[in-house]
Amino acid sequence: MRTVISLGAGVVVALAGFVHAATAKGPAKAPPACSAITFRSLAAGMTDGEHEAGMYKSRYGRLELYGEVKQGTAVDYYVLAGGKRVAAASGNLPEAAVSCAAAKKMPRPEAPASSCAGQRFRVLVAHSGDQRIAMLYSEDGSSWHFCGAGTF
Repeated sequence: MRTVISLGAGVVVALAGFVHAATAKGPAKAPPACSAITFRSLAAGMTDGEHEAGMYKSRYGRLELYGEVKQGTAVDYYVLAGGKRVAAASGNLPEAAVSCAAAKKMPRPEAPASSCAGQRFRVLVAHSGDQRIAMLYSEDGSSWHFCGAGTF
């Protein structure tokens, strides 16, 4: 009987140690330096207006891809971060954004297109210090095109 009680007490002590280790939080993870999220285009024949084409949510934020539809066809896409349209980046993009595009095998982010349309879309998120840059690309056929970039 004493053996069973000793064994039971040992199990309780061991479980208490595991519970404490599981509830203790370690240091917070830093967001990835570069990430890519792929979205599909809106279905043809939708009503005119703005429609959500896709949404991505993580512990670091929420990104949404919206498309503007005119006469049943999506004519322009843009990115929302935290419910607000991503502010256009002023001037040249930081080196972190350029190296992120290269790492994800996307074209160099240079002159943005006047409108953004295609069959698939990819949003690259690059972190440069406290600043986050979202770069939108569209795929038309077999090639990717840079649509624009902004900070959030």
